[in-house]
Amino acid sequence: MSDSRAALAAGSTVDGRGLSRGALSWALFQGARDPYVILVTIYIFSPYFANVMVGDPVRGQAMVADIGMTYGLIAAITGPLLGAAVDRSGARKPLLALMVGLMVPLIACLWFAAPDGSALPIAGVAMILIAVGVLFAWNEVLHNALLGQAAGPRQAAHASGLALALGSACSVAMLLFVLWAFALPGRVDWSFIPAAPLFGLDPGAHEPDRIVGPLVAAFMALASLPLFFFTRDVAATDVHPLRALRSSLREVIATVRGLRAHRDAAVFLAARMIYTDGMTALLLFGGVYAAGVMRWGVLEMLAFGICLSLFGAAGGILAGWFDTLFGPKRAVQVEILGAVICLTAQLGMARDRLLFVLPFDTASPALWNGPMFRTLPEVIYLALGCGVAVFVTGSYASSRTLMVRLAPPERAAAFFGLYALSGTVTMWLGSMLVKFATAAFDSQRAGFMPIALLLLAGLAGTAFIRGGGPLERRDA
Repeated sequence: MSDSRAALAAGSTVDGRGLSRGALSWALFQGARDPYVILVTIYIFSPYFANVMVGDPVRGQAMVADIGMTYGLIAAITGPLLGAAVDRSGARKPLLALMVGLMVPLIACLWFAAPDGSALPIAGVAMILIAVGVLFAWNEVLHNALLGQAAGPRQAAHASGLALALGSACSVAMLLFVLWAFALPGRVDWSFIPAAPLFGLDPGAHEPDRIVGPLVAAFMALASLPLFFFTRDVAATDVHPLRALRSSLREVIATVRGLRAHRDAAVFLAARMIYTDGMTALLLFGGVYAAGVMRWGVLEMLAFGICLSLFGAAGGILAGWFDTLFGPKRAVQVEILGAVICLTAQLGMARDRLLFVLPFDTASPALWNGPMFRTLPEVIYLALGCGVAVFVTGSYASSRTLMVRLAPPERAAAFFGLYALSGTVTMWLGSMLVKFATAAFDSQRAGFMPIALLLLAGLAGTAFIRGGGPLERRDA
């Protein structure tokens, strides 16, 4: 370990028994924000927006692609500038607080997205999703740039994995509440389920789909607080934030040029630019695809999200263990390959087909008498989705750990700005490929095929990274 990394580790106040309170608070912050991804962009609100508000699954998937392409371009341009600016001004937490303060009311406004668009039209919903997408990307740059300060390089893998696990766990808890309080009432006669949706929500007006906006917003506001109280910020400099922002373009150019002196970080960022584009597209369109191809409603999508979030939590924990044992580079490679295998099998599933070639009689007896997942294709698709969740979540955790290992500690925010750039600069390309393939073949399945190609191309790039192996174990 270098002297600078040792000093950073010493400053994290992590003892031999586990993560510090500041590191745990850092991890919980991801638990505060990830329910937006799970409930709004993947499993509940976006499928409702595409299938009900837009009214057509294929056209809705294309519109979701347009939204992702737009905020991806904005985040790609601005994320590195933000990272460079905070490297000069120092403190991250004030800007994080501002971003949370802007995101919370915007997310809460999704409640007004009625099916007929009378209160909040389709264009208004799109603008909110674009704005929150940009703020979320900025939030991620600043949050990631605090990882080394919060946990130190030797605990970064565990803090990163725990953060993603907490994101999944918090999302599961919210999904379970929505399932119990709004989706199952009136559908099943179970003693522990309310007889009618709580708060008088009307399923006919899709209020159970829309309530996730205010729920996510309220939880984000509350669960973000520990980071601001307990995680130590990077020391502020005497450079004013506006002056730092003005000089950030020069800093970004200098950082990009300086990548020649950090060859492995440059190779990793290039590979991540490709495979994370595939991972992001897989997440962005996963719920819309499942709802359209499998014809699932809010009940099935809630249960689908709960299962995948649970397995995602396991993926975050396993990634931290795998990073420590084998190194984050090898972990990333295994996780990308696993995601490709599961995704390919998913593309071969439909209500009347198993794994591309095996027909399935939709008149076959149900596997059970429950309210959801009653057929063999649905159960297999669910299992494959759980595999995707493990590998995608693990890849995000391991990638962040690998960036901590490859980036110079004194330039953490600038490199995480480039890290954010590598995750968003071609996100518009993934969304564009999905949109064009969906439109060209008039098929959601065809629209998903470019995602697998992006993942494979990124996997090939990781072979050229040197380093990222397991850290040497040393006695305390």
